[in-house]
Amino acid sequence: MKYSKAFIWQESKDYISILFGLTIYALGFTFFILPYQITTGGLSGISAIIFYATGFPVQYTYFLVNAILLIVAVKVLGFRFCLKTIVGTIALTFEFDLFQKLIADESGQLPQILGNQTFMACVLGACCEGIGLGIVFLGNGSTGGTDIIAAIVNKYKDITMGRVLMFCDIAIVSSSYLVFHEAQKVVFGFCVLIISMIMLDHYMDSAKQSVQFLIFSNKYEELAEAICKKIDRGVTILHGEGWYSKQPRQVLVVIAKRREGIEIFRLINRIDPKAFVSQSNVVGVYGEGFDHIKIK
Repeated sequence: MKYSKAFIWQESKDYISILFGLTIYALGFTFFILPYQITTGGLSGISAIIFYATGFPVQYTYFLVNAILLIVAVKVLGFRFCLKTIVGTIALTFEFDLFQKLIADESGQLPQILGNQTFMACVLGACCEGIGLGIVFLGNGSTGGTDIIAAIVNKYKDITMGRVLMFCDIAIVSSSYLVFHEAQKVVFGFCVLIISMIMLDHYMDSAKQSVQFLIFSNKYEELAEAICKKIDRGVTILHGEGWYSKQPRQVLVVIAKRREGIEIFRLINRIDPKAFVSQSNVVGVYGEGFDHIKIK
């Protein structure tokens, strides 16, 4: 099967995003979560609980359990679905090991770099986890673990992946009480869970925000050509009529990423400073150049 240059470039960007997001996640988990014995959700949380109880390295538990889940997932969901998860699992296992070795003191213990500020560590760790996961998910990647369980359950049962993940995370964080016998540790764990989910949603929503332009200009042809060639966005022309002037009026409709908005304004200002422009936020844009329609 031959792949186009655009497909290869997109896949390359996805893998770069996944690795970058995993690095942020691993930094937050290693620097702020583990040293303060806070429990988070997912397989990382299970690995952390085992580490707190037995001292068995987090990265080994994470890799071994993920390997078992991935073997099952490849048979049930197919290799293509699991490829990026396999890459993510290997990368995160390596980074967990690397960052622990980098910050460990002479006795092999992980230092509490914020002193006794446990809640501050909880917030910072959760923010890193949420942003890191957001970058990974936008790259169409996954950290494996409970994501795999949720995908398998979703395939055979009419239960959403979000609900399965929520049940798993609640069970994992709550189980930390069996290790510490401290309600405070459980509360910190739920704080990490909530903050990381808020950061995840916020990052993904902000990254996907789009804007819609309605451009009224006598130089509409020149503007349309410039937007297509220089911004690489499609333009639709609506044929209307001015109610007061009773003259025909052409309106350009452009939907673009928020970050492209400033470039569009620069083009408009250079070509027709007197153009009448309306910009509005758009929620959910699907099709070429934007998100794919995903329905069950």
